[in-house]
Amino acid sequence: MLNKAEFFSLIGPPYGAPGRFRCLQPLTRALRLWLASGMHSSLADISSFGSIDADNDRFLHDCFEDHEAFENAVRMERFLLVGRKGSGKTSIFKKLITTRAPNYFSIGHTFSDYPWHYHQAQARVGIPDLQRYSHSWKYLILLTVSKIILNQDQSLPYDEASIEDMVKIESFVVDSYGTKNPDITQVFSPSKTLKLRPSFTVDFKVLKAGVSPDNLPMEHLPVIIQDVNRNLTRLVLNTLNPDHRYFISFDELDLGFAPDDPEYSSRLVGLFAAARDLNRAAREAGKKLFVVVFLRDDIYERLHFEDKNKITENHFSRIEWDTEHTSRTLKSLMEKRFEVILRDRPESRWDDIFDENQEIKGSRSKYDFILARTFLRPRDMIKFCNVVLSRFKARVRMQRSGQTMRFQNEDIYAALNEYSQYLYREIDDEIHKHLPDYRSYFDVLRRIGNYRFRFADFLREYEKGPTNGNHPAQVLKSLYEFSIIGFLQGDDQRRGFVYRYKNPGLDYDETSEVFEVHPGLLDCLGLKRNALR
Repeated sequence: MLNKAEFFSLIGPPYGAPGRFRCLQPLTRALRLWLASGMHSSLADISSFGSIDADNDRFLHDCFEDHEAFENAVRMERFLLVGRKGSGKTSIFKKLITTRAPNYFSIGHTFSDYPWHYHQAQARVGIPDLQRYSHSWKYLILLTVSKIILNQDQSLPYDEASIEDMVKIESFVVDSYGTKNPDITQVFSPSKTLKLRPSFTVDFKVLKAGVSPDNLPMEHLPVIIQDVNRNLTRLVLNTLNPDHRYFISFDELDLGFAPDDPEYSSRLVGLFAAARDLNRAAREAGKKLFVVVFLRDDIYERLHFEDKNKITENHFSRIEWDTEHTSRTLKSLMEKRFEVILRDRPESRWDDIFDENQEIKGSRSKYDFILARTFLRPRDMIKFCNVVLSRFKARVRMQRSGQTMRFQNEDIYAALNEYSQYLYREIDDEIHKHLPDYRSYFDVLRRIGNYRFRFADFLREYEKGPTNGNHPAQVLKSLYEFSIIGFLQGDDQRRGFVYRYKNPGLDYDETSEVFEVHPGLLDCLGLKRNALR
């Protein structure tokens, strides 16, 4: 983005002096760059603070706010990055795959169009879930790294010893897929045949009679895939430049999520095992190859498999904001956006944008007031600030003069209903597969009418139906698991209510008698903030 001095420096000296501009072309170019830069000095001049969707956020690159989970991945320490929908997983994913440096190479996979049925055909039957898909994932990852070796890293082969191994990789990939840059989504396509000799040393005796290792149909790969991966792992790790870093990342794994599908769970568990094993092999070989997996926390919590605790303790990194487990805050994330978008404004701290001299009802500060209505996610904070901006602009247009050019309490209050509707839609996206009847549960909360209620209140309204056969205590537990409600710990309301999004490791207390609806949902549900009866 250009500031004023940079803009006028492109026009020609001196602006405003007698005579004509030096030429029209620099002026046109400067004006175009200035307008494209989005430089603003006033809140009234900007359209938004960015998009809640990382894929469409034009400020994502310039406004990226790193996180301990991101640093854990970059340092190649923890590969499983888990967070709630909207917590910043895709932002970190995009940062990893768009970083450019001479010694840095990265490919990211998203599976919106991935042929899962081809992948499923590679499952090894009769072995534990942790290993069932691990070898097919390893093969996919190793093919991806091979693409980097053959097409991107121009330093390779980096020494004489690796020349022969790189030639073998190229021979296998080109002979099997017809190109050095195969389409990864087609690596398991039944139309493909693999040419394993002479590059690989494999026990071909296990193949059926009439099946040739020189032209192996894809349907036979599961029989020898373990040997194929062992060969390919050795070749790849011998070929990689030890001074370079290589990242393979997986995002959007939730697109195929089916809570009752054991095959989906097995595929995820197999990916964890493949990432763990290849990361360990690379580390032992002295190479900087790292596989990173991004996953929603609600999906990870539903998975049950052997060694899950080991994965969680050694390879798991949670993406969270404004908690005791992280130093990162949504305030600092927004201040980065204020600074970039309002670059021509002298000061762009939170207090320069929000008038914190005004007290706001029920909270110590505007930041705390807004934060309490989020799930501690970047997308929630960005959305709330965007709605406040819209209400602020409408107000200053009406007043026309004498307005304070900072967000006021009235702007925040005016934003509550629209933001609450947004949060409701977000919950719909997240829980409709888990709780198909959640709308009827929300209707029970509406009938209660108050944001705080007792179990007896819920039971009374719940029994008015329809109940769908679920016990009310189980319904409350489910609502807690998605942070729609919190429960009171103990009997003292001053101690506060416990929410899952703030305390991911805290289980629901089935003895609880007092509950509270998340503040962000009060307006869309029409709930009042009356004292508990």
